Amino acid sequence: MNFGQVLTAMVTPFDQSGNVDYGKTETLVNHLIANGTDAIVVAGTTGESPTLTTEEKISLIQFVVKVAKKRVPVIAGTGSNNTYASIELTKQAEIMGVDGVMLVTPYYNKPSQEGMYQHFKAIAEVTTLPVMLYNIPGRSAVGLDPKTIIRLSYIDNIVCVKEASGNLDAMTEIIRETDASFQLYSGDDGLTLPILSIGGAGIVSVASHVIGNEMKDMVQRFFNGDIQSASTIHQNIQPVIKALFMAPNPTAVKEALNLSGIDVGSVRLPLIPLNQQEKQVLQQTLHFLTSYSVS
Repeated sequence: MNFGQVLTAMVTPFDQSGNVDYGKTETLVNHLIANGTDAIVVAGTTGESPTLTTEEKISLIQFVVKVAKKRVPVIAGTGSNNTYASIELTKQAEIMGVDGVMLVTPYYNKPSQEGMYQHFKAIAEVTTLPVMLYNIPGRSAVGLDPKTIIRLSYIDNIVCVKEASGNLDAMTEIIRETDASFQLYSGDDGLTLPILSIGGAGIVSVASHVIGNEMKDMVQRFFNGDIQSASTIHQNIQPVIKALFMAPNPTAVKEALNLSGIDVGSVRLPLIPLNQQEKQVLQQTLHFLTSYSVS
């Protein structure tokens, strides 16, 4: 399945009491679809999945599928460091009608490469859904070696990987050694254009919450052969991307959405909101959105 070029790892909107706010979620889904998002990833790290209960994940996934109405694919974050729990959530997500699942590298228990291979294989075997691997060693303490990703790509329904290792050499090896139908997505907004240049398919983005049209424009210009314009956009959006990661994700992007008139509430502990100085920096950076154009 082709999930598109700009996939948004969606934040989870909360109300003032810290509960999932479904009214705000509906507004956010519609905002993303209207502003460059080709597919939505729900209940991932940017969605504060570590602080969502299983019941909240199920309700949230089901609601987003309902709101999306097949306008864009919905990919559910069903991975964890508990293989059996991931299997059960994946089964439920399939019943709810999602279009794919994303499986993060198992965190904290630090499995071997063979252990991770068996983990992903076991989950993929219980579903007919397309599977996106998510390699993010900076958060999980372990990373998938290129050879493990290549090996996993031979499993029919493991169709792509979100690569957030930052290792372009490893990504090049993955792209070179996997079938042309297996896609590699950037997991870092700031590396989108470099990863496209080595054969990447697109981006699983955080920044697309607020600069979705700019991200989509950059990717499309690259694939249309207008490399210079794509490069100009890349250079101009870097300050915004940097500002959106000034604090642990998704703290800054939630504040940016709130400043932009899309109310998504705050973050849950152990994350804390931006301080006043950080808010001022973010506001100043967001002013860029009306200050440049690409012909």
